Amino acid sequence: MATDPRVDAYLDALPQGQRELLQHLREQIRRVVPEGEETISYGMPAFRHRGTFFVSYAGWKRHCSLYPMTDSFRAGHAAELEGFGGTKGSVHFTPERPLPDEVIDELIRARLADLERGRSY
Repeated sequence: MATDPRVDAYLDALPQGQRELLQHLREQIRRVVPEGEETISYGMPAFRHRGTFFVSYAGWKRHCSLYPMTDSFRAGHAAELEGFGGTKGSVHFTPERPLPDEVIDELIRARLADLERGRSY
């Protein structure tokens, strides 16, 4: 999969800890979905699968975020996500407290399953 230079520029503009954390996340997504297409959506790095958006991430002043976080995923992974902040549609994490790789992999697979069932969100 080719990288998008806009995503490279986005990551390069972040503080080192966030840049490294989100670069790791980017690589995880690419490993789980090697046919995914990298892009920028709503000013954030994102991935599409077969032309449909399935996940995005961002670095903010005090945290990083992964989108979308569905209610069903949050409920099914309550123990692993305990203590992580977020909004209805996101989970927040930091370089000091990153999301576990296993949770990220499961989230990406769950999003792909949502797409297969015809649910884009």
